[in-house]
Amino acid sequence: MEEKTSEILENILSLLSLEGSFEVEEKSEGVFVSIDLAESGLLIGRGGETLSALQLIINLIVSRQMGDQSQRVIIDVSGWRRSKEEELAHKARGWAQKVLDTKEPMELLPMPAWQRRIIHMTIEGTSGVKSESVGEGAERHLVISPE
Repeated sequence: MEEKTSEILENILSLLSLEGSFEVEEKSEGVFVSIDLAESGLLIGRGGETLSALQLIINLIVSRQMGDQSQRVIIDVSGWRRSKEEELAHKARGWAQKVLDTKEPMELLPMPAWQRRIIHMTIEGTSGVKSESVGEGAERHLVISPE
């Protein structure tokens, strides 16, 4: 899967006339791709929208060509995703503390599934609070509430 992901990504970057380097590493929870580009903003897009679309396309191509949908391809461009995950985890701990202090639920703005997942995982490790996703489609958001 690592080899196929590299091949697909190389073709896509070439078609987009983007020069840079990337590393592909297969782990038990998925294939992790780290891309380093001078024009990283082009692949990240506003709020990570382009990055999410690229990841979706690569996952669809890989699963169709390999017939394996068990492993996900997760892409980071110039460390943007990793820093966003750290930022979200930090914010989630603050939101959890606020919910613990006020004993009032907190409703967050809609966000992509991967961002909700980071917050869910962070909240899971905090006693006294819980999180749940509510809403449909683009309006899907999290509610953090006392247990």
